[in-house]
Amino acid sequence: MNNRYELIEVSTQGSIGVVALNRPKVLNAINRPMVAEIVRAIEDFDRDDNVKVIVLSGNGRAFAAGADIDEMSNATAIELELLNQFTDWDRLAWVKKPIIGAVQGFALGGGFELALCCDILFAAHDAEFGFPEISLGVMPGAGGTQRLTKLMGKSKAMEWLLTGERMSAKEALHYGVINRVVSKELLQEETMKFANKIAKQAPLSLRLIKESVLKAVDYSIYEGMQYERKNFYLLFASKDQKEGMRAFQEKRKPNFEGE
Repeated sequence: MNNRYELIEVSTQGSIGVVALNRPKVLNAINRPMVAEIVRAIEDFDRDDNVKVIVLSGNGRAFAAGADIDEMSNATAIELELLNQFTDWDRLAWVKKPIIGAVQGFALGGGFELALCCDILFAAHDAEFGFPEISLGVMPGAGGTQRLTKLMGKSKAMEWLLTGERMSAKEALHYGVINRVVSKELLQEETMKFANKIAKQAPLSLRLIKESVLKAVDYSIYEGMQYERKNFYLLFASKDQKEGMRAFQEKRKPNFEGE
């Protein structure tokens, strides 16, 4: 385990950087120090040329069963405004490499918001997602209302947010919140298998495709297509484009180097 971290475990498996939440006794309840460690680890992987894809998971029975309520219960509005804690969360949106999440057990409140920061989500059959903040007299504050609405539309997002009810993995798959449901026993194996498949692709293509897809969420179709076009042209300045097309012509597998 990397001794730079107390609340997460960080490791590298080949070209995959793995970040695992590691407060299993409290079902990986997320507090501010944990968020800071998660962001720092993911940003380090984003800068590491040997890492192609990042996997985010949780140790124990849950991915993350919410935020640490004890940390917030007595806070005042002014204290939270001055603390400006969600700027750490914002940095996750700046990460260029694909982030794949593996969710088992609960992903609730802040845990669900953290999962929604991933680009691809795999979930075990027993996974449950939800925003119970309404029952505490508050609401999501790290992007939950925004990201869930972008994924499933206004009406369904409103339903889950206003009731605080939990969403099964099957429902999350139906509404496009997650990508795949797998057995609990195979969750890590299937997630890593998919991560390794993605890691074999051209790194610059991965980077610019992710950028373009994220722009599509917020841009008009015209603006998004202009952005896509510039990224398409940009890739023709890369060695990997030449290698990829040459390999196709020569009927062999390409050797991408991220240049």
